[in-house]
Amino acid sequence: MRKFSAVLMCLMLLGSLLAACGGGNNKEAQNNGGNGGGNAAATGNNGGGNAEPAAGEADDITQRKVTIKIHYPLPDETTLRQQEDDKIARFQAKYPNVTIVKDDWQYSVNEIGVKMASNEAPTFYNTWATEAQFLVERGWVADITELWNNWEYKDEINPVLQNQFIVDGKVYGITQNGYVTSTVVNKKLLDDKGIAAPAFDWTWDDMYNVAKGVADPKKGISGIAPMGKGNEAGWNWTNFLFEAGGDIETNENGKVTAVFNSEAGVKALDFYKKLRWEANAIPQDWALGWGDAVSSFQQGRTAMVIAGAFDVIQAALNEGGMKPEDVIAYPMPAAEKGGKHYGVLGGNYLVINPNATKDEQEMAFRYITFDYFTDDALKSVEDTINARKAEGKYYVPTPLEYFSDDSEYAGKVKTIYDKYDNVYKYDPQLFSLLEGKPEAQFGTQDYYATMSNVVQESFSKKGTDSKKQLDVAAKYVQENFFDKIQPQ
Repeated sequence: MRKFSAVLMCLMLLGSLLAACGGGNNKEAQNNGGNGGGNAAATGNNGGGNAEPAAGEADDITQRKVTIKIHYPLPDETTLRQQEDDKIARFQAKYPNVTIVKDDWQYSVNEIGVKMASNEAPTFYNTWATEAQFLVERGWVADITELWNNWEYKDEINPVLQNQFIVDGKVYGITQNGYVTSTVVNKKLLDDKGIAAPAFDWTWDDMYNVAKGVADPKKGISGIAPMGKGNEAGWNWTNFLFEAGGDIETNENGKVTAVFNSEAGVKALDFYKKLRWEANAIPQDWALGWGDAVSSFQQGRTAMVIAGAFDVIQAALNEGGMKPEDVIAYPMPAAEKGGKHYGVLGGNYLVINPNATKDEQEMAFRYITFDYFTDDALKSVEDTINARKAEGKYYVPTPLEYFSDDSEYAGKVKTIYDKYDNVYKYDPQLFSLLEGKPEAQFGTQDYYATMSNVVQESFSKKGTDSKKQLDVAAKYVQENFFDKIQPQ
């Protein structure tokens, strides 16, 4: 879900974790993407003062003055700021012709239009998987297909993630990281109740039985903690909609139609109600936001939580003091045996401002990809693992990296992981069953907010009619959001 990606998923990207590494040995071909050609006049959109190229400089972008305004971490993200500052120093050592301006504006769907209209948007900025169609339709992202095609590592990027920002065969963004929503299980709570851990190829019935068996309301322990507050409540529930075979919307000839009030939607909502009213398995105070649910897990107050696995495991091991053998990442359960283990697929992307000059766009691309696939990045991850070890903490990889699992680079990373006993190991069965389904491309947050109200009503009022609830919600989303979408 994009709401959490911007704050928490930044930790998932290996490239971001590796940003403290050196990048000086990038192959020269990596830095020759795109045409860089002739338009170096200042546009003023980045606070730059790019001059017209001098004689003999027209074909060499490194000899022309370029200013780029970069996406920069928030003030309270001190570690990330230190890493970004290090990257800036290394980048400018290689490209002394580039002036870098820091901008800690964080993408907001309510602000991006104003930023573009006032020419105040950074040269590149972070956004989410849900935003591709929205930004492309409004012309707020640059077509970087030429730069992409000239990049030597394009074939080693994770295609599942990258494809979210390829629209009509054109590339509009670069993946930073991604996630497929999973269920993380506290095995110790299961053991304490004498409940066997389910098979990885599990079902809703298995989830129900575990949740009901572990729940101990008198002790304040829930079997499962579905999110019930904020847009995250709708996001959590959508996994079950997908598993039941449903969809959020259809898009035919530019007409977006809400379809989540389907038989699959009813089935998914009825399952939520079973967990609440029949099993009594969710927290008594069920109005949990993302942080509340993750905190409940790390404190040992719930047996299961639904989220990106990295964030939950990181908190449980390094903040909650839990043991790796007691924290198990599962795929989402299938509705029935043999069904799909769908989890919502989301992630973070960096996109380039279409108002920037060609030189600014090319340097932004080079900056974004500067630490991807480097040997120094491998050294940095090993240094980070050792630093975690010295602190008595664990290094938790993200299950879904920016690079392809079958790339040469992935093999090098695995070799490093295998050397250390403080690197969390995911069960291989997870990856054979994990299956991501992309979030809706239109009105996603409006849909999530509406469904959050439905989830809250379902948890607070016994005996509600799921079909009626969903029909009302679908009508509201259709009339207030989807009908206002202009066909392409």
